[in-house]
Amino acid sequence: MSKRGTICDYAGDEIRKDDVVTYAARRGNTVRMADAVVIKTYTRKLGGRIYPMLRLAPTGQESGWVARGSMRVVHVAAVHVRRVATGEELGFL
Repeated sequence: MSKRGTICDYAGDEIRKDDVVTYAARRGNTVRMADAVVIKTYTRKLGGRIYPMLRLAPTGQESGWVARGSMRVVHVAAVHVRRVATGEELGFL
């Protein structure tokens, strides 16, 4: 599905710094879809297994009618995100 040393989303697309991804964000007792920019990719070892992780900065674009309370940086496992666009496509690089 992916090459060694790369972090991919559940569809096999490689995720890099400055890519825009979408992920499920909790708000109270509900879940909404939110867009975010990847700040950093890293791995974390838990229970003897290595999990790919992402540090994300929300863009403010998300589903739902109640506005987001804060734009704090979040840490999300890479298996729960989907890449929307690359940083090159959006002109970040």
